[in-house]
Amino acid sequence: MLVQDRTNPKSPKTHNNNSNSSNRALPTVHPNRFSESKSLDFSTWASENLYKIVTILLLIATVAALFFLRNVGDTAALLCFESQSQQLETIHFPKIKWNSIEPIVDKTTPYANFRSEKWVVVSVSDYPSDSLKNLVKIKGWQVLAIGNSKTPSDWSLKGTIFLSLEQQAQLGFRVVDFLPYDSYVRKTVGYLFAIQHGAKKIFDADDRGDVIDNDIGKHFDVELVGEGARQEVILQYSHENPNRTVVNPYVHFGQRSVWPRGMPLENVGEIGHEEYYTEVFGGKQFIQQGISNGLPDVDSVFYFTRKSGLEAFDIRFDERAQKVALPQGMMVPVNSFNTLYHSSAFWALMLPVSVSTMASDVLRGYWGQRLLWEIGGFVVVYPPTVHRYDRIEGYPFSEEKDLHVNVGRLTKFLVSWRSGKHRLLFEKILELSYAMAEEGLWSEKDVKFTAAWLQDLLAVRYQQPRLMTLELDRPRATIGHGDRKEFLPQKLPSVHLGVEEIGTVNYEIGNLIRWRKTFGNVVLIMFCSGPVERTALEWRLLYGRIFKTVIILAEQKNEDLVVEEGRLDYLYKQLPSIFNRYSSAEGFLFLHDDTIINYWNLLQADKTKLWITDKVPESWTPVRDDGKSDWFTQQAELVNKVVNSMPVHFQVSYKESMPDPSSTTLCSSEVFYVPRRFVSDFIDLVNLVGDLDMHQKVAVPMIFLSMDSPQNFDSVFGTMIYKPDQPSTNSTPSYSPEVPAVHPWGVSSEQEFIKLVRIMAAGDPLLMELV
Repeated sequence: MLVQDRTNPKSPKTHNNNSNSSNRALPTVHPNRFSESKSLDFSTWASENLYKIVTILLLIATVAALFFLRNVGDTAALLCFESQSQQLETIHFPKIKWNSIEPIVDKTTPYANFRSEKWVVVSVSDYPSDSLKNLVKIKGWQVLAIGNSKTPSDWSLKGTIFLSLEQQAQLGFRVVDFLPYDSYVRKTVGYLFAIQHGAKKIFDADDRGDVIDNDIGKHFDVELVGEGARQEVILQYSHENPNRTVVNPYVHFGQRSVWPRGMPLENVGEIGHEEYYTEVFGGKQFIQQGISNGLPDVDSVFYFTRKSGLEAFDIRFDERAQKVALPQGMMVPVNSFNTLYHSSAFWALMLPVSVSTMASDVLRGYWGQRLLWEIGGFVVVYPPTVHRYDRIEGYPFSEEKDLHVNVGRLTKFLVSWRSGKHRLLFEKILELSYAMAEEGLWSEKDVKFTAAWLQDLLAVRYQQPRLMTLELDRPRATIGHGDRKEFLPQKLPSVHLGVEEIGTVNYEIGNLIRWRKTFGNVVLIMFCSGPVERTALEWRLLYGRIFKTVIILAEQKNEDLVVEEGRLDYLYKQLPSIFNRYSSAEGFLFLHDDTIINYWNLLQADKTKLWITDKVPESWTPVRDDGKSDWFTQQAELVNKVVNSMPVHFQVSYKESMPDPSSTTLCSSEVFYVPRRFVSDFIDLVNLVGDLDMHQKVAVPMIFLSMDSPQNFDSVFGTMIYKPDQPSTNSTPSYSPEVPAVHPWGVSSEQEFIKLVRIMAAGDPLLMELV
């Protein structure tokens, strides 16, 4: 290329006065140097700028194609274009040369030459807990603590191996590139480190749980072969029902009303004990799931719907119940804080990274169980092995969205999945991870993570187990009469919602979830005329299971019981401040404590409409002013004054509903509902009343008639039991679970509350847990 092609010529000023020197300075011009002018010869220019021409033509073609698809609407062309776009987003199957993986040795920690066969792996985000200190005292087990970005920089505990983020990054493991900095899933590094240093058993633990009797071997089958192994048969769930894919092990250990995190919500109502079990020989229970006393592994649905917030969970399971195995085709939730893994299942320790943290170990558990069948292994659930204390301040429901949305679909997919790989277990593992990504059960990131995990396992010299030549679709063996083993679980009391459970639980758990979903964003405002020190907590206990928030008001404030001060006769004036306090609530239900609502009969009501007792003659009464009552005359005058000051839309609505100006409506107002869309109207009308001495029984019907026409009210309370002349005593004949509400019904003591709950249990059997 000529110099002139990339630089500017020098200025000729220095040569103007000396022609000789100028001639010497000028270079010799070769004969054909400028013989082909690039500005005039198109062929040369085109050849040298071919890539630019092609790029421009491709750009023009793309714009033209997009314009054509947009304006012409050629369906076939559009589908072709979309198909090509989808191909660009296709999940790629990792290609691994299994025989070319270089070993990874520990060259960066002080523990390079340390070896131990039994490890406890925990994640730590704070300074050592008392439970963790107790774990260190267990003989024969080496505790490995894995730090994250939340862990204090000076973390240390004598007898524990601690790996900080910096140390983890220096180990050379491929998985480190995929792990979040602030999550317990960094335990994945710990598993690899333990295997690298001789692990044969790994106890996946939590630093909040105390091992019962401080002896892991007392509860789990630490040895599966050799002299220390327990040579015994194990109780196993029956495989007779091929459509039963998930079971709740808590029922087997005495707690029918409790279900583990990861249990599909559609299955939580299956609480009947097993008709019979079968048996299986031990030795291949490669994954051993322990149960926790105190706070078991429960999901946020259980935690929020079964806990009052005042008492910590202390649920106990039957320690004498036999351990129970899961046959092929049947699964159980498995967690990451109380589980023993044997070396044959170390590959199943991988914690996925593309799902939420509360879902990671559960998805791992189901994924691992399915692959366990390929090597003839199985999961066994053991009686209580740890005691875990309930110190959770806020249960992260949002973190469990992956569970509640996908877990049912996941288990069905796993049970039906079949592999085309028949040579190596790791090939099957990668194939399943890829299939799960294609199903949207996790992302391509976890496919790549699986590939990194498997390569790291081989790099630390882990020997993958051999596949079993099993036909998963072959007919199952017939269960003969002699093969049936009976075991009747005990029904143990547990403490939640602040009281002991003594009742049985039925499919009504599903109803409870449905009620909670319906009214979970509705605020209940309750006025207590009775002694709040005896009833406030009970009312919260009863209705707090269903409604988002229960606000208790009374004549006297009680800070200890979170009871606010209010005057029943003018309580409507206090409601706007409560409405503003809960600006995201779907609606507000007001209730006087002399009225009971059967919330299970309110599901069909329209939460966008007003609810009030306008269809109940004893409660809602139009009255003419005959001058015989000074109080009523005064109230009627106040109504007319407010109505005449109303904006036109309120005034028209009221006068259409009350064509007789001498008539005023009285309403006892024990129960009514205001949806979100009428809140601003309610507040405007209360402001119109202002300081006027208008009674609640007069103001509430006036406000409702001004907000909307009665023909638009929801008539949900129309069939309630209402007996205004009956004394406010608990009389069983006046109650029915078939109506939406009952009035009157007074509760002034715990004994009366217990009686009420027992009667209401006809509509909500789970209420028997409260008494």
